[in-house]
Amino acid sequence: MPDPVAVNSMFGRIARRYDLANHLLSFGLDIWWRRRLVAAVRRHSPRDVLDLATGSGDVAFALNRGLSAGTRITGMDFCAPMLEEAERKKAVLPPDRQALVTFRQGDGMALPVADESFDAVTISFGLRNMADRHRSLTEMRRVLRPGGRLYVLEFSQPWAVVKPCYFLYLRHLLPRIAGVVTGDKGAYVYLNETIEEFPGRSALAEEIRSAGFADVQAEGLSGGTVALHSATR
Repeated sequence: MPDPVAVNSMFGRIARRYDLANHLLSFGLDIWWRRRLVAAVRRHSPRDVLDLATGSGDVAFALNRGLSAGTRITGMDFCAPMLEEAERKKAVLPPDRQALVTFRQGDGMALPVADESFDAVTISFGLRNMADRHRSLTEMRRVLRPGGRLYVLEFSQPWAVVKPCYFLYLRHLLPRIAGVVTGDKGAYVYLNETIEEFPGRSALAEEIRSAGFADVQAEGLSGGTVALHSATR
C-alpha cells in the first residue's frame, strides 16, 4: 500500500502544475470523467457532499456548478499545497458560489467529521493513494447518512483490446511528458505503478461491499481505463 508521507510530499511538489498535467496527460478526458461523476451524483439530489482527496478542487467545483442550487460541498485533502491551489481557484468564484464550497485538511484514514454528516461522498483518483483502502472506505461509510451514496471515480484495468497500447503509454510516454510539464517524472512513474496494481471493476466492487455498502454498481469508461463505482450506505 502507498506510504502516506511519500504521497503527501509527492503531491505537494506537483501541486502548481497538477491541473495542467491532468488535462494534457488524459487528452482532456478528465473533464468528461468529472461530468459523468457529477451527472451520477445529481440523480440523487444530495444537499451535503464530501469530496474526499479533493486535491486542487476540480471535482468540488464541478459539483458546485452541476448540482442543485444550495448544495453544500466540502473538499477535503491531507496535502496542504493542494488545498492552497484549491483556495486560490475558489477566490475567483462569484461570492454566492464561494459560500457553498469549503476546503478542509483531513486524513482519509480518520476523517475529522461526525458520523452521518453527508448525503454523498465522492472520491476521484484518490482511493489508489490510501494506505488502507478498507479503512478509508469504512470511514466514508461512517460519515454518510443512512441511504447516502458513495461515488468512486478511479483508474481501472482496461479492456483486453486496449491494454497493450494503454500500458505502453503509461510506462513509457506518460512519465516523460509529465516530467517536462511538472518537473517531477518520478511522481508519474508512481502513477503508472499504482494503476497497474489497482484492482479491476469487479474486485473493487467487492472491496466496497466488504466495507459495508450495498447496491454496488460499476461502469467502465474510456475502454475500461477508468471506472465509476457507486454504492449506498
